[in-house]
Amino acid sequence: MNVTVKLGHSAPRLALKSPRNSRTLSTTLIHHDVSSPTKRFRFMKSLAKKLSFKKSPPIKSIIKGDASKPKIIFSGIQPTGVPHLGNYLGALKQWKDMQDNARETDKLFFSIVDLHALTIPGNADKLRQNRREMLTSLLAIGLNPERSTIFYQGSVPQHAELQWILSCTASTGYLSRMTQWKSKLSTLTSTPLSSSSPDPTISSPALKHGLFSYPILQAADILLHRSTHVPVGSDQKQHLEFARECVTNFHSAWSTHIFPSPQTISLDSSSSRIMSLQDPTKKMSKSDPNPKSKIFINDDEATIRKKINAARTDSISATVGEYDPVNRPGVANLLEILGGFTGKTGEKVAEECKDVTLAQLKMLTADAVVAGLEEVRERFLLLGEDTEVNRKRVKETEEVGTQSAKESAERTMEKVREAIGLD
Repeated sequence: MNVTVKLGHSAPRLALKSPRNSRTLSTTLIHHDVSSPTKRFRFMKSLAKKLSFKKSPPIKSIIKGDASKPKIIFSGIQPTGVPHLGNYLGALKQWKDMQDNARETDKLFFSIVDLHALTIPGNADKLRQNRREMLTSLLAIGLNPERSTIFYQGSVPQHAELQWILSCTASTGYLSRMTQWKSKLSTLTSTPLSSSSPDPTISSPALKHGLFSYPILQAADILLHRSTHVPVGSDQKQHLEFARECVTNFHSAWSTHIFPSPQTISLDSSSSRIMSLQDPTKKMSKSDPNPKSKIFINDDEATIRKKINAARTDSISATVGEYDPVNRPGVANLLEILGGFTGKTGEKVAEECKDVTLAQLKMLTADAVVAGLEEVRERFLLLGEDTEVNRKRVKETEEVGTQSAKESAERTMEKVREAIGLD
C-alpha cells in the first residue's frame, strides 16, 4: 500500500490507497498548527511520505538457522469466531507474511486448534460456528490451501495420541510452574501462589485437568509435524520451552532421536499487544462486553471509523508527543495499530507524528485500518455467503488440509510407535 496527499479547497488531505483497485480512502485532516498554508502542506506531505506502507521482511530475516535447510513452520489458533484486530496484527497477518516469503522447500502448517477450545466447555453448535468462521477468516486473510496446510486439529487423531505418549514423560513440576496455570489457579482459588512453591493440588471444582495439561497437547501439536520453527508472541515462549523439554524427556526415556528441537520465530511484540480501544490498559479481547473496545476483521468502514474515533486517549496533551504507553496508553495503542499497518514500531510512528493532533492521529489510524482490512473483509463476506460454490470451496479446503496433516502426522507416529514398541 502507499500513501498519497491530495489538496482540497482549504486543507491538505491524506489518503491511503488500496493497491488492488486504487480506491482512495481520504479524510480531511485538521490543520497542523504551523504558521502558513505552505508550511502546513509541506508538513502533511512529509508525514505522508514517512508513513508509507512497507513490504513485509523476507522470512530469512525472521528465521534463524541454516538457510540451506528446509523449514517446517507450525502455528495454531483457537476457534473463537471472527478474529479481532489484535488477532490479525498479532498473528494472522504475520502468518500471511511468512507464507508469502517462504521458499518452495519450506512447509507451513496452520491449525485451528479446536481440541484446546474444549478446556472451556460450552455450546456445541457455537463451537461448530466458531470453527467455520475461523477457517473462513484464514482464507480471507490470504492463506492459500495450495501452499499452506490448513486444518482442524480435531480432525487429525494423532495429535491426541502423541499428547498421551508425551504426557508419560512430561514433568508435572514443570507444568505446575507454567505462568498461565499459576495465574488461573490464583484466580479460581483466590490463593496467592509464590513462584517457588506453586501447589497444583489445591482443591476447587473449577480447576480442570485440561487446563493443567494442555501445554502437553501444545507440544504434541508442534512435534507431531516435526516442526523446526514456531512463531510465538512473548506470552507463549514458555510453552515452546516446555515443548523442547518434552523433546529432551522423550528422547532420553526411549533412547531415540525423532523430534527436532523447535526454534522460536519471534512475532512482532508490539502488534501482539494491541489493547482495548476503551480500556487501553487491557488487551483487546472478544470477551469484553463493550462492542466499542474491539475491531473485527469483517467490520465495515463506517464501524471502524466510529470505533477509532471513540477510542479513549487522554487530556495530557493535544498532540501525540513521545511514545509513552505507561502514562498515555490510549495514544500508544493507536500508534501501535497505525504502525502495524505501516510496517513500523509505535515508537517510530510517534517520532514521525509527534506534532500531529490526537484527532488527526485517529483519522490516520482509521484510514490505515480501513485500507488494510478492505480486501480481507471483502473476501470474508464473499466466502461467508451461503452458496454451493462457497460450501464446496470450504469443504475442499477442509478435506485437503486434513489429508495433508494426517499424512504428515502418520509419518511421525510410525517412528514414535516403533521407538516405544507399539508398532
